[in-house]
Amino acid sequence: MANRHKNHYLRLGLNIAYYRKLKGLTQNCLAEIAGISRTHMSNIEAPGVVKPVSLSVFFDLAEALEVDPEKLLEIRG
Repeated sequence: MANRHKNHYLRLGLNIAYYRKLKGLTQNCLAEIAGISRTHMSNIEAPGVVKPVSLSVFFDLAEALEVDPEKLLEIRG
């Protein structure tokens, strides 16, 4: 099922990385704030890796990044 939504998961990871860097956070720091492991955080952001995330983690990451959740799903040019 993850492959069916591959592009969405890849976009999500790229957007999380974008907003994390914009805030000057490390993966470890963002993972701590969101309450997930650094390994999970790394897997979510890894280019070319499809890593499904729960809605709870999705919302926790958006909150930690202080962005509206829909921003994490935008197609960035």
